[in-house]
Amino acid sequence: MKRCWLLMVCIAQFSSCAGQREMVNGVSFVGGPNEIDEEQTNSVVEVNANWVSLMPFGFIRNIHAPEVRFNESGQWWGERKEGVAKTAKFFHDKGIKVMVKPQIWVWRGEFTGTIEMQNEEDWKLFETNYEQFILEYAQLATEIKAEMLCIGTELNKFVSTRPEFWKKLITNVRKVYAGKLTYAENWDAFAKVPFWEALDYVGVDAYFPLSEERTPSLERLKQGWQSHKEDIVEVYQKTKRPVLFTEYGYRSTDYAGKEPWDSSYEESNVNLDAQKNGLQALYEEFWGEDWFAGGFVWKWFDSHERSGGTKDTRFTPQNKPAEALIKQHYQSH
Repeated sequence: MKRCWLLMVCIAQFSSCAGQREMVNGVSFVGGPNEIDEEQTNSVVEVNANWVSLMPFGFIRNIHAPEVRFNESGQWWGERKEGVAKTAKFFHDKGIKVMVKPQIWVWRGEFTGTIEMQNEEDWKLFETNYEQFILEYAQLATEIKAEMLCIGTELNKFVSTRPEFWKKLITNVRKVYAGKLTYAENWDAFAKVPFWEALDYVGVDAYFPLSEERTPSLERLKQGWQSHKEDIVEVYQKTKRPVLFTEYGYRSTDYAGKEPWDSSYEESNVNLDAQKNGLQALYEEFWGEDWFAGGFVWKWFDSHERSGGTKDTRFTPQNKPAEALIKQHYQSH
């Protein structure tokens, strides 16, 4: 009888473990200006992350400019192919998976979602340049054995205006890269993306407005999620693709849940509780859902000891109460 009971316990434990999914407990690791060494990735391990997003950048002059410049010597080291490859190896050596997430930056910081060419000739040129940008990093993702590739970030005008280009791009990317694919759309446009079924994940940059209070409570923030969560579930049910928060996070400032996408750094009041509450509400609402894959917190710097801190109002959770929360949450999931 005792042996039988032990066998039943073992079977139950095995079944429980077998049914667990590996969540993407990720950080968005900023590629800096200077070459890093392996030691500068240790803080990611210490926060119990199992994924990182590495973000090489391409640049355009303005929202109507068709030329995309990338992997040039004048760019920051961490934003070029060399930096991405070396940084990925550091993380792989520590058992951390990698998503390569090439992004466009419009000079003067204009929103990428408004990129729109002014004539067909410029659209064709921009498409050629953008495809070259993505395919070059798709090839790099293959070479460095990155587990995931994101084919674009917050380009909703480009996506809605030129859907056939994107379908072709996905086909061409899959010819050179065999890993998982996603695309990162902004919180207010993800439901309109026409090609989710061609990818492996619905990617959402999850800066949803939740509350207009200075320091909203956990319960108030969770209430603020409900209508957005319904929209997310609707897209999941339509596409049958798990949802991945390709970016999520809050600034450590007053009214952090009002317009979480706001990255302007004008003078504002530090509010560490607003940031921590925002993250806690997001974790409680999403990490237990079977259709949810996880996400990448925005954002994490290589110089950990000099980043963030209790007087900082930016997104990074480093050296703030939010860091301890993330560490605990990622460890438990």
